[in-house]
Amino acid sequence: MTGLARLWLKRFAERLWVKPLVASLMSVAGVFAAKAADGTGLNDIVPEITVESIQTLLSIMASSVLVIASLAVTSMVSAYASVSNTASPRAFAIAVADDRTQYALSAFVAAFIFSIVALIASKNEYYDAAGRFALFTMTLLTLVVVVLTFVTWVDRIARLGRMGDTIKQMERATSKALCARRATPYLGGQPLRAPTGSGVAVFAEEVGFLQQIDMQGLQKAAVSADLRFELIALPGTFVTPDREIARCLSVTPVDGERLRTLVRDHFLIGRERTFEEDPRFGLVVLSQIAGRALSPAVNDPGTAIDIIGVFVRLFVEWSEPGGAEPTICCDRISVLALDASDLCDDAFTAIARDGASSVEVVMRLLKALETLSHLGDAPLRVAALRHVQRLATLADREAHLTADRALIATHRARVLQ
Repeated sequence: MTGLARLWLKRFAERLWVKPLVASLMSVAGVFAAKAADGTGLNDIVPEITVESIQTLLSIMASSVLVIASLAVTSMVSAYASVSNTASPRAFAIAVADDRTQYALSAFVAAFIFSIVALIASKNEYYDAAGRFALFTMTLLTLVVVVLTFVTWVDRIARLGRMGDTIKQMERATSKALCARRATPYLGGQPLRAPTGSGVAVFAEEVGFLQQIDMQGLQKAAVSADLRFELIALPGTFVTPDREIARCLSVTPVDGERLRTLVRDHFLIGRERTFEEDPRFGLVVLSQIAGRALSPAVNDPGTAIDIIGVFVRLFVEWSEPGGAEPTICCDRISVLALDASDLCDDAFTAIARDGASSVEVVMRLLKALETLSHLGDAPLRVAALRHVQRLATLADREAHLTADRALIATHRARVLQ
């Protein structure tokens, strides 16, 4: 299975209706599986369960679970709207992909379908004694699952959509993407220090964001056609038909239609950025959340300070010494590495601009940049010190008190020395 196919399956599985549909089909299968007990010779062994008791229990469960499922959907919609309105619309995808909430909704819907189908079957005398006992046992187990799921789901839904929970989910998604890129800085290819400028330029055929590159498929195509590629654009880049995304190096003339086919088959372009292959997107969204918190309408510098702390943790994790050398499994593809300067720009540019008038935000940001400059990563230190200069200039222009200007200048001098 190609990387693009795996990505498509993952996104398909994250749709809200997929897990409830699968759970509902399994519940229907369980109702009919109970009939299999009638053919096992257990009719004279199992206790006698009356049809009326099963029907009463199923009726109670069906009516109760339907209410709980409706409450779950309402709470989820409210939580998702809260994420978009209070944090960032770009964080909506992270909230929707929350597995625990989807599993809870799946359990409630499946229990309701199970109750209805089992009730219809029992009213039509579908089961004998063993089947009724099996159905009764399954009903009790379903009821236990619903109760336990509801108890744990209430605790989860109380946090879903809150600012703190949204920031934690964003941090986890960004950390996962950064760790994956840190393990494979060149996506499995060879390092490309700078494009050579030679070869045939490969352009995108669509307008959108480059979401993923099928490196294995592109490697196979390069081997079969005796080609080499230099990838100019990384996942997360906004591409247009006039934007060069790669260069094809070949000793023989290359057919333009073949190159367009390679782009179409191995470069996934979509309307939106995604978190899986694009570590910078998580930094951008976190920065946008901080920018909204610093707006005059919200005026919540505490959230911006919390996100600055998140950035410090992410950059410390990014700059940790790696283990073994990255494996090169696509030796015919050269890839640019992520630039520390771009990462810092994504994280700190907007916060410095929007928080320049808040002395507490400025001081916390200066301390964060000071920490990053001491991590031992030379490119990161250069980028951090550049942002210190920019922040100090913005803060000096926005600060209203002479004492604040002096405090900022003193700390700036300490960082730059």
